[in-house]
Amino acid sequence: MGKRPDLFLLTTFVLILTLGLLVLASVSAPLSQEKFGESFYYLRHQIIFGLIPGLILLFILYKIDLNLLKKYSPVFLLIALILTTLVFIPGIGIKIRGGARWVGIGPFSFQPSEFLKLAFIIYLASWLESQTRTKNKNFTQTLIAFLIILTIISLVLIAQPDVSTLGIIFATALVMFFLSKTPIWQTFLILVLAILIFVPLVKSAPYRFFRILTFLNPDFDPLGLGYQIKQALIAIGSGKIFGLGFGLSQQKFGILPQSFSDTIFAIFAEETGFLGCSFLILLYLMFFWRSFKIGKEKEEEFERLLTFGISFWIFFQAFINIGAMIRILPLSGVPLPFLSYGGSHLISEMGAIGLLLKISKT
Repeated sequence: MGKRPDLFLLTTFVLILTLGLLVLASVSAPLSQEKFGESFYYLRHQIIFGLIPGLILLFILYKIDLNLLKKYSPVFLLIALILTTLVFIPGIGIKIRGGARWVGIGPFSFQPSEFLKLAFIIYLASWLESQTRTKNKNFTQTLIAFLIILTIISLVLIAQPDVSTLGIIFATALVMFFLSKTPIWQTFLILVLAILIFVPLVKSAPYRFFRILTFLNPDFDPLGLGYQIKQALIAIGSGKIFGLGFGLSQQKFGILPQSFSDTIFAIFAEETGFLGCSFLILLYLMFFWRSFKIGKEKEEEFERLLTFGISFWIFFQAFINIGAMIRILPLSGVPLPFLSYGGSHLISEMGAIGLLLKISKT
């Protein structure tokens, strides 16, 4: 009784979140001034529709009984799946850049796949725990059921299409499956099946195939994806060691596309330099290390798997976003956790933090 949540984890989260708000204020100011006649429209929007609801969800999940969460995890997943399918309904679903990934209700809009990530991790932790708790474990049955669950989610996300989110969910699910003490050959089998499916999936959509080609050769699409990655690299290189100074980015003035969403790391690098980038990456690494350590020390399988799932999800997403900006990975369009503009992903990520803090306290 009276045990406090892990202060190291909490401090790391607060530092990343604070950096996110500061860099968003800087990056979004020019476009905000141009479109709305004020400098902080996007920052205010992020606070009202992202930060505040995120804090509310964080508090709710911090206070929730984990047994209750485990009991109703299938319901949460079902609700998240239903919300995700609403994007296909005319008048409700909103298409942005060719993808039906948003739901609009009146003046409000959100991206349900972001909540699907958290709901699926909670459900998977609960389900895998129930499988490993069975006395006569049938690992083949577990494998088949796991593939069925993952296939249902995959079909919904591929139809949107949102393969980037699917990649995050798949990678996180595979790690959780492996860490739930299932036979290692099953993990390798799932990985092989994923590769066999991923290759034709990339070839079936020209824009996915072009992303791979642009990654291998930025001059392949010099005015499209090639332009974006080149400008991102110019921004990162311009920052040098110490950066141009907070608020002094040049790329944010309409040069770098999606400067305060997908490519916000490049602007952050331009303004804070190698030292600022190193500090941010160190914060993500410390977050991953601390949350993984918390999970490792847990005896309850549900708490252990849930902590591993959340920590890998946040880390994978940060790695993929930053990796794309420095051109060690293809562009994917996934947001940088706690930094990129967008309420849906911030609310979901903050809810996940509430669960981590809860588990660190138990």
